[in-house]
Amino acid sequence: MKKLIDKLFVILLLIPLVFGALSFSGCHRGGYNEDAKLVFSSDTVMFDTIFTTISSVTRSFTVTNPSPDPVKLDIYLAGGDQSYYSINVDGVAGKEFHDVVIPAHDSIFVFVKVTINPTNQNTPYLVTDSVLFYNTQRKQAVQLVAFGQDAHFILPDHLNPNMPYRIVAHEHEHVHWTNDKPWVIYGWAVVDSLGKLTVDPGTQVYVHHGGGIWVYRYGNIQVNGTFDEPVLFAGDRRESFYADDYEQWSRILINEGTEDNIINNAIITNSSTGIEVSALMEYLGNKTVINNSIIHNNKYYGVAAQSADVEMNNCQISNNGSYSVVLQVGDFVLNHVTIANFYSQAARKEQAFGLSNHYTKNDTRYIGNTNFTCNNSIIYGSILEDEIITSAFEGVDLNYHFYNCLVKKEQLDAHYTNCMNYKDPLFVSNYGQNYNLKEDSPAIDAGRTGLNINTDILGRLRNGIPDIGAYEYYPAPDEKRLSRFR
Repeated sequence: MKKLIDKLFVILLLIPLVFGALSFSGCHRGGYNEDAKLVFSSDTVMFDTIFTTISSVTRSFTVTNPSPDPVKLDIYLAGGDQSYYSINVDGVAGKEFHDVVIPAHDSIFVFVKVTINPTNQNTPYLVTDSVLFYNTQRKQAVQLVAFGQDAHFILPDHLNPNMPYRIVAHEHEHVHWTNDKPWVIYGWAVVDSLGKLTVDPGTQVYVHHGGGIWVYRYGNIQVNGTFDEPVLFAGDRRESFYADDYEQWSRILINEGTEDNIINNAIITNSSTGIEVSALMEYLGNKTVINNSIIHNNKYYGVAAQSADVEMNNCQISNNGSYSVVLQVGDFVLNHVTIANFYSQAARKEQAFGLSNHYTKNDTRYIGNTNFTCNNSIIYGSILEDEIITSAFEGVDLNYHFYNCLVKKEQLDAHYTNCMNYKDPLFVSNYGQNYNLKEDSPAIDAGRTGLNINTDILGRLRNGIPDIGAYEYYPAPDEKRLSRFR
């Protein structure tokens, strides 16, 4: 009897173990864990605003199996074939994937892109989807979020391999670019001879890699930004990944003409050169006037001029890989300009500012009389002992003078009147590109009067004795307006 009881006791002890084993093996399908909880590197994949018809940058996330057993999954885009998104799972592209195995304590990559169809809607709109992961007994998801925006697209119809372009303003045609939608340029947008392009306040212009805006000889451009509605010229890749790409597009190129080109309240950024003003065939004496504008984060030059007349008032030219401003042959005037070159992406070899009465292009030397006046401006930088260089060729004039300027230059001669050298201007943030003045800046109340420039780059009133540079000192800077430049 005792032996029988002992046997029954052993059987009773084994029953829960057997049931436990059966219960545990019920979560497996051919050795796969059917209830494993996956771990994602991110539960939401977000994209910055994407122009319709243009594919986004590729983003990725990892899917990790933390269990001691492999898992077998089905992976779907919830939107299926109608989804704006596309995914790639461990090197295979598609909309749905079956029997994807993740070994124990291992992971896979999922890559995501989005291309959004037009909706004739100006303001950015939300485009969502999700990547679904099905195990036999568990469903999980990673959310996909993007903003789409329609645009006016300018596509080249002259397919020159070196310079594809489209004429956007023909001879005797006056064209307006309005601010109802952004303008996206592929190749070059050309203003032809005797054509005119007017850009309305608040317009956003985005240029694809290698493209630009070309105002051909006798053409004209008028950029009518305001303090509250500046005009933006930038690269078309708006994802934060591209923020430090300082060569997203080429430049705004302006040739000679008979009517002044005017650029008011513009932001020009992330190009090879911000603005190039140069005579294609002959010097005609018209002027390019740039007011209240920011030209920054460019691979080479901010403003480059050759055989041209340029005037700049209340401008910030900053963070360029070569000269921020280089002026060669012509008549030039700078009033209340802040040239601040703290470029840090590579070693900068050129000064922040260059001036000469000669230049070489295509192995040909050009020379000409050059006149330059600079009032109430700051020329400063982080690399060179002298941030100003001048070069004169014999036989033609180079007349220049700086009045009430703060410059980084070791020795000042008779070309400088009431100027300060080697004094830190005490910007709020050099590398943050906030060139407002600190309260103890030597540039405060050090300017020359009588220039009839009564506001600064942000539209704030200048005091009786103006400050040097583009920014008048205010104890509490206008952060709302400042933020548009960063």
